[in-house]
Amino acid sequence: MYLLYFILWMVFLGNLTEEVCLFGVVIAAVMFAFTCKFMDYNLKKEINLYQHIPAMLHYGYVLVSEIVKANMTVIHMILSEREELRPVMVHFRSDLESPTARALMADAITLTPGTITVSLEGSDYVVHCLDESLAVGMDESVFADMLRGMEERRQDE
Repeated sequence: MYLLYFILWMVFLGNLTEEVCLFGVVIAAVMFAFTCKFMDYNLKKEINLYQHIPAMLHYGYVLVSEIVKANMTVIHMILSEREELRPVMVHFRSDLESPTARALMADAITLTPGTITVSLEGSDYVVHCLDESLAVGMDESVFADMLRGMEERRQDE
């Protein structure tokens, strides 16, 4: 949060001078202290967040690459001579434990072209796929593997 406050300060002011940076450090510290006191946040959570940045960046990279691949697949489906698509509803259960990981999985599915998460109740997903070829291996996707790994690292701490 401290780094986020500092970056926001720099973005909102729009110029980079020594004076602006020093004020930014102080303002970000005051905002961080306020957040810690009144919003159930602490330095341990901050350090934990910074430790997970590489995993989050890797997840973002994989998400963007999967979106690009799915875009190419959907474009190919649309432009191909194939007569009709076969939409399908896929039901599967995930072994992800945290609600955050399950929601991230549902968001990743929805962000990927050709698929939409229709329902997420507990660990049960219902996903609409534009074509049955997009439904193959959805429950064991790269997103599920990465989120499972993030959960395991979080439990080890």
